[in-house]
Amino acid sequence: MLKPLGDRVIIEVTEVEEKTVGGLVLTSASKEKSQTGSVIAVGDGRILDNGTKLPLSVEVGQTVMFEKYAGSEVKYEGKEYLIVHEKDIVAVVE
Repeated sequence: MLKPLGDRVIIEVTEVEEKTVGGLVLTSASKEKSQTGSVIAVGDGRILDNGTKLPLSVEVGQTVMFEKYAGSEVKYEGKEYLIVHEKDIVAVVE
């Protein structure tokens, strides 16, 4: 499995099928990028200027919302993931 470094988080992006009011399914090219996903792995934390390590505030298994164009998309073992910095996560969905 992938292990993120520092304050990075690996997210499996939620794929949402979008339909128009008339019931047409939109193609992936015409949809906007989803902004929610499930946390798959978290890094050790961010190192502060004084040398202490600040643990991340998200945990594996949580559903999170992140900024629209955040992170780097990667493909690993046939699945697509998004690697983002913790600062790009804007909310935890409860």
